[in-house]
Amino acid sequence: MSTENFLALNPAQSVRRIAFDKARVVGGFVTGTYFLVVSGETACVNMDVRLSPLIYVTCPDYWGIEVVGSLRGGSCIIGIVPTPFTVVIPLAGVTGSKGIEVLGANRNETFEVSGGCCADGPWEARC
Repeated sequence: MSTENFLALNPAQSVRRIAFDKARVVGGFVTGTYFLVVSGETACVNMDVRLSPLIYVTCPDYWGIEVVGSLRGGSCIIGIVPTPFTVVIPLAGVTGSKGIEVLGANRNETFEVSGGCCADGPWEARC
């Protein structure tokens, strides 16, 4: 299936962008490797939180990475106290020509990250 055909499919209704408190990019043990670490709290104890990179046909300046939550069982089980989360994703293959942008329900945050795709080129081309 081509990227264009994939993008033409109906979007999922079972996930939503959620708020995050802190995002940071950390270097890996291997030179030139990076990871995105995002943390926050959710009111639902049964929420699965993950980082979901957007899909691009050409290289963006900043690759969007959504902070999304889905509910096991289809409804929110509210806890007595907020449930903390920390999620991590490697940035290899999901870095724009200038870096990344973390996309949450409460805000967006950009980070300059080297080693991304080439500006105006196909997303798989690395500079």
